[in-house]
Amino acid sequence: MRTLGLLGGISWVSTLDYYRYLNEGVNAALGGLNFAECVVYSLNFNDIQQRGWDDWEHTHALLLKGCLHLQAAGAEAIVLCANTAHVMAERLEAAVGLPIIHIATATAREISQQRLQTVGLLGTRFTMELPFFRDKMRQHGIETLIPEAQHTRDFIQRTLRDELGRGLASPATKSAYLEVIRQLIARGAEGIVFGCTELPLLLSPADVPVPVFDTTRIHVEAALEFALGAANIEQLIRPK
Repeated sequence: MRTLGLLGGISWVSTLDYYRYLNEGVNAALGGLNFAECVVYSLNFNDIQQRGWDDWEHTHALLLKGCLHLQAAGAEAIVLCANTAHVMAERLEAAVGLPIIHIATATAREISQQRLQTVGLLGTRFTMELPFFRDKMRQHGIETLIPEAQHTRDFIQRTLRDELGRGLASPATKSAYLEVIRQLIARGAEGIVFGCTELPLLLSPADVPVPVFDTTRIHVEAALEFALGAANIEQLIRPK
């Protein structure tokens, strides 16, 4: 089994899911008392948020520090436990010299397997507006729709940071997100990408009338594929 390095704390709430799903996945594949060999480095999310993700040099320095700790601890690949962090994926990969398992590449592969051509994307403002996620989709022939109104994207950004990032989920916020999803489907989205690792705290596939792509679970499955190799991944049962 290969050792995975998890760069977490962005936020800690979803990092818990990564750790649990990885261990459940390894045990589902190998049985017995087998669990994931992994190293976790958890950032202080406030160090990013007080200057904002888009102070990119500052963000890169913080992420690189974590990646270097993981490298020194013996990680053989890095899992960035947040969609937005993948803005820096290629740059971090070059600096650290370890493969970074890209969340958008894994998600595009999953969508392609279901033969969908257009999906709606929900995530932080940076995930929705910057090209790093949508470019991966485009490379697989997938069109990505995001909420049209700036105030809607700002609302999603604010609630992801101030509510879900703290483990809070309100019925009013859920209702607003479902309306955004309804609008994306009306514009032609055949599936919805939960492009923030905190979104499953608020929404489930049962809430949405089209296929849902939970990037946390998809990312974990790609990490398991790296850790276990093709022979074992064929036996993998998705964590429940």
